[in-house]
Amino acid sequence: MRILVTGSGGFIGSHLTERLVQEGYDVRAFLHYNSLGHWGWLEESSIRNQIDVYLGDIRDYDSVRDAVKGVNIIFHLAALIGIPYSYKSPLAYIKTNIEGTYNVLQAALDEGCSRVVHTSTSEVYGTAQYVPIDEEHPLHAQSPYAATKISADQLALSFFRSFNLPVVVARPFNTYGPRQSARAIIPTVITQVLSRVPEIKLGNLSPTRDFNYVKDTVSGFLAVAFSEHVEGEVINIGSGVEISIGDLVQLISKIIGIDANVVQEKQRVRPGKSEVERLLCDNKKVKQLTDWETKYSLEEGLKETVEWIKNNLEKYKPGIYNV
Repeated sequence: MRILVTGSGGFIGSHLTERLVQEGYDVRAFLHYNSLGHWGWLEESSIRNQIDVYLGDIRDYDSVRDAVKGVNIIFHLAALIGIPYSYKSPLAYIKTNIEGTYNVLQAALDEGCSRVVHTSTSEVYGTAQYVPIDEEHPLHAQSPYAATKISADQLALSFFRSFNLPVVVARPFNTYGPRQSARAIIPTVITQVLSRVPEIKLGNLSPTRDFNYVKDTVSGFLAVAFSEHVEGEVINIGSGVEISIGDLVQLISKIIGIDANVVQEKQRVRPGKSEVERLLCDNKKVKQLTDWETKYSLEEGLKETVEWIKNNLEKYKPGIYNV
């Protein structure tokens, strides 16, 4: 069985690619073409010589169609994900997240792929209208990023309904772990605390999130990819536990053993109507349809993440705001 992972050089994509190789699958890694021929996080991976690397552009149908040839299953993770940058360049998100998803779906249909696992995000729900959030919760885009992900999700589902393409939408809540960009809250906090800056600069501390360790998220992706009777379904992947950003900072500080003096920096605060105040996953559906269970508590996952970042701190720029 040959499996294609788009976005395989990114945070979640690299962990997923490694896990698939470890499970014995023949993996093709679709990476963003660049002049240096750099493979993202797979550049340093122990499995780099065990994958078929394809450099292309998810926005280009020709390269996507070429990469899909001979593939049985596609994990589609390639996307623009930074919410603040989506305020600056919404069109870039439309081209990557919507047109890129179309390219994957159409290529999968043309090539007769047996399953497409399309990656969604809990941001499509917006601030929780009720908790925990199940898959029937209304969709409410509070950022251009979320709007493009809703559009991509619906496009994927339409290909299932219109053309019988075997698609499943995996909707992970806030994933964290080694290799995550400082555009996300956990590495932002960890890198600043480890660097012993006098003030930890953050945005709003009151929102709550359901954080899921990357290894658990990857296990969730595999569970939905290889389970029966999931075509056409949207499936949440989350821990079912929430924590406020303020309490998260204190937990990270406790794990590292350094007190954090937190200040709110205006540029890091989302526009009022765009702030998602609460996300808490209802994961009953994934447990009913698959054998997936979380294995890592938040504290266990954070300890592994802190250790990795401590050993790779030179890869980060804790002194600047990463948009």
